[in-house]
Order: sequence, then C-alpha cells, then structure tokens
Amino acid sequence: MREIRIRAGGAFRVIYLAARPEGIYVLHCFQKKTQKTAPYDIELARQRYKQVGG
Repeated sequence: MREIRIRAGGAFRVIYLAARPEGIYVLHCFQKKTQKTAPYDIELARQRYKQVGG
C-alpha cells in the first residue's frame, strides 16, 4: 500500500494499491484533522486491502 499526501486547505490522504496488473485500487481517502492518522482510517484501508487479495 502507498499513500498520497495533499495539502490544500487542510491535510488529505489517499491510500492506494498499485501493484495489481488490472489497475489501481483506491483503498481509502480522507481529510486528516490531527497529526496522527486515526486507527479507524488505517484499519479500514487494511480491510479493503484484504478484500482485493493483498
């Protein structure tokens, strides 16, 4: 899994998986409100990663 960090009127994250021959899977996108990524956001990305065969 990889992530893209965007700063535009706040901090945003896109967690994605690009190591699949059929394409890129966006696992989770969210706006960060604190320095630390919330455990909920990390767990949701992990669950979705498992669903696509990761």
